[in-house]
Amino acid sequence: MAFVLSEQPPPGYRRGVGILLLDRRGGIFVGQRADMSRPAWQMPQGGIDPGETPLQAARRELYEEVGIEEVELLAESRYWRSYDLPPGLAARMWKGRYKGQTQRWFAFRFLGTDADIDIDRPPREFAAWRWTDPEDLLRRIVPFKRDVYLSVVDEFRHLWA
Repeated sequence: MAFVLSEQPPPGYRRGVGILLLDRRGGIFVGQRADMSRPAWQMPQGGIDPGETPLQAARRELYEEVGIEEVELLAESRYWRSYDLPPGLAARMWKGRYKGQTQRWFAFRFLGTDADIDIDRPPREFAAWRWTDPEDLLRRIVPFKRDVYLSVVDEFRHLWA
């Protein structure tokens, strides 16, 4: 499986969330991963902790990775989006327990100012960040996540188009 939409999270994939964060002008938040030697950009995302709902996980990840809480929920995806990690990465990540991730995506409107964004919180996820448009976002994303991001942008496009 390269990329699949489903109503339930499939077995064998790490359960997580993804966040499409919009500013008041319709820009999309994207961060450059701090743990990669080559530039790799992504939207905020992360795993769902035991006992946590996907929405709770999305709000927690926004706070942990971006340092913000001042957001308005705009939409929740109807689907889980599952993707495989490249074979070499799959063997290293999560001690080989999962072949990839399955994510529930949320769209939020950021209600604060750029000065509120704090990517220096440990453990640091992002080395840099920016507001971008959908086309630039899709150009920056690592190839194995591109189909997921295209699907997320298509589902949430009505929020800024």
